[in-house]
Amino acid sequence: MLLQLAAALALAGSPTSAPRTPAPPAPKIYHGRRRQLEASIPRLDGRITVDGVLDEPEWKQATVLTGFSQYSPADGMAAEDSIEVLVWYSTTAINFGIRAFEAHGAVHSNLATRDKIDSDDYVQLLLGTFNDGRQAMLFGVNPLGVQQDGIITETGIVRGGSGFSSAGGVREAPDLNPDFVFQSKGRITEYGYEVEISIPFKTLKFPRSDLQNWGLQIIRKVQHNGHEEVWAPSNRAAASFLAQSGRLMGLADIHRGLVVDLTPEFTEQTTGTPAATGGKWNYSTAAPNIGANIRWGITPNLTLNGTVKPDFSQVEADVVQISYDPRRAIAYPEKRPFFLEGTEQFNVPNQLIYSRDIVQPDAAVKLTGKMAGTNVAFLSALDGRAYSRDHAQPLFDILRVQKDLGASSRLGVAYTDVEDGGNFNRVADVDARIVWDKIYSVQAQFAESFDRTAGVSTNAPTWYARIDRAGRNLQLRFVTNAIADDFVTRAGFVARAGIGHTNLTSRYVFYGEKGALFESWAPSATFDGTWTYHNFVRAGDIQDLKWNFGLTGALRGGWSLNGALLVETFAYDSTLYTNYRIETKQGGGRDTVKFTGTPHLPNLDYSLTVSTPILKYVDANFNVIFGKDEDFFEWSNANVDIGTFTLNLRPTEQFRVNFIYKEARYVRRTDGTTVDLERIPRLKVEYQLTRSIFFRYVGQYTSIQTDSLRDDSRTNAPILICGAVCRRSAPVKSNAFRSDFLFSYQPVPGTVFFLGYGATQLDQDPFSFRSLQRTADGFFVKLSYLFRL
Repeated sequence: MLLQLAAALALAGSPTSAPRTPAPPAPKIYHGRRRQLEASIPRLDGRITVDGVLDEPEWKQATVLTGFSQYSPADGMAAEDSIEVLVWYSTTAINFGIRAFEAHGAVHSNLATRDKIDSDDYVQLLLGTFNDGRQAMLFGVNPLGVQQDGIITETGIVRGGSGFSSAGGVREAPDLNPDFVFQSKGRITEYGYEVEISIPFKTLKFPRSDLQNWGLQIIRKVQHNGHEEVWAPSNRAAASFLAQSGRLMGLADIHRGLVVDLTPEFTEQTTGTPAATGGKWNYSTAAPNIGANIRWGITPNLTLNGTVKPDFSQVEADVVQISYDPRRAIAYPEKRPFFLEGTEQFNVPNQLIYSRDIVQPDAAVKLTGKMAGTNVAFLSALDGRAYSRDHAQPLFDILRVQKDLGASSRLGVAYTDVEDGGNFNRVADVDARIVWDKIYSVQAQFAESFDRTAGVSTNAPTWYARIDRAGRNLQLRFVTNAIADDFVTRAGFVARAGIGHTNLTSRYVFYGEKGALFESWAPSATFDGTWTYHNFVRAGDIQDLKWNFGLTGALRGGWSLNGALLVETFAYDSTLYTNYRIETKQGGGRDTVKFTGTPHLPNLDYSLTVSTPILKYVDANFNVIFGKDEDFFEWSNANVDIGTFTLNLRPTEQFRVNFIYKEARYVRRTDGTTVDLERIPRLKVEYQLTRSIFFRYVGQYTSIQTDSLRDDSRTNAPILICGAVCRRSAPVKSNAFRSDFLFSYQPVPGTVFFLGYGATQLDQDPFSFRSLQRTADGFFVKLSYLFRL
């Protein structure tokens, strides 16, 4: 009996008698270079802890995407460094795990604030949830999991240019201003780095379908050699980058749930100015601004946004731009949170929709989405009375609709309407982009404005056409557009009206062998002409004629060089000098005569740009334009030096320094005296305490020194500036120093705490810093909190 019991126990304890647990299925592997680009990914019920360690059992069942190719600076070869991207999804999120192997150089990684990872190694996921090959949401991470996010919308506008651009085809840059809620964390490993990413379906928009197929492209940037590598092999000879993406196939049983984001905001500002006497300061505190934003995902592909009394203050001033042509206005990018939701839906050629025209709305509402291959976007905003021309509240209504045609083509219409008391401005637009034979594309636009201001009604057209050949070697671009004198838009941006413009650029790209000093180099030639609108439509005389000859090169190790020769002729534009007079001697007295400039000014300029590799601790860029150029102050030729120098330092993982220096100097060729000198150094210092907390200082000094003006190209007589009376132009000196301090806590987009101080000081002599006088300062605090219901 005991022997039988012992035998039974032995049999029960033997390996052959234990119940077998079925082994998990082997993961599916999709190799990009083998064109295995339609990936099926598993749906699993588990949850993960996003800690940068791919140790949960779900990762062992995840689909593996590998076999990356090089895209930049040359395509068509295997990536030097291998990478594996693991993908699976649950009912509420899609998850990515990155194993990036780095055998050739050190990993570049820093603890940075959101979107500031361009100096690091990074991986970007381009997720095209509508699978249309035209737009994608971007989710990027550096080796520590610091996030970058934005939108890529291919419009065909951003392509390679003349000698001022990089060699080879240029994929369209993302708009990094939108922020999305997702989780990520990474770590450095002995083989490279590992990152874990989880993107909730609440964050995404996608079609209303039981079965989903999404576009996916994965980009890896390797800083030690400056290469971009992609999972789905992409040709530079292509009119579309996104159309070459791979696919995630058969996503099913996705639950987005209720998508309601509520973000209340509180803002308080105190401003100070010096008292007239006594050396004291007067401070005034505005009433607290309390507002709220709401985002409602009506359906998976349709989103409604609303805002009441929003705070649209920026926590960092725009970098000052130097204007080289006073006839052209300068546009600044949109940075305000409410307008950034669905911003890709409002793209229109010639920037006929420009949300910064809406200055400080009391309330606004926006509807964006895509249905049946049609993008629909509507925005309505009631602006503040302070920005009315008729003591009313300007009402903006903006509609944009785009219909997909074929694989990469589209047809679009836009309508903007601004009602301001008895005034109105309306613009109607129709535009299209047609892509054929993969490398050819044509764009066309026609718009008409209807305006009534102060009882005067006008209407006028603008039109635009563009043809591109995006070949791997031979690249051609032809652009022509015209804006009538009376074309007016209050909801768009027009840099200069009343002109016609034509540009023709040709470029041929040579690619070096693997390991060559020059990985790519490209000579180019550009014709650029500008006419007055009247002469353009009647084939009249040209106003400005430019011939640019360029040579660009991408060197091994991440260096880039760019040189150009600019041969130009500018014609006298009398509209700029209507208030100019010349002082003359008449007998024993003085008189004035109308200023009439030299009919044509010939220019001969040279341009040079040098960019260093992005090293672990430092990178730099230098650009200079020098030679004989037009001086718009006196309408004469001048010796010009225009330069920009940028230096980025990263002495530690948490400490960043950015220094930019801009200078424009115009020197008279007749006697060597300086007409105008503008110098703008800007220093930004950041300390990143954690991924959510950083301290920042920005100091910007703007020094402008303009001499008294004279008729340098003709009579050498003094120039008078006339208003109610005519006075000799006097020297102008301005030395302003702006300082801004900021403490920022931002754990997720929408939840922020900002505490800042800014001050403006004037200096008597440029860069002396001995006589700085504070003329204004201010404190502000902002709090907002994202409630995701």
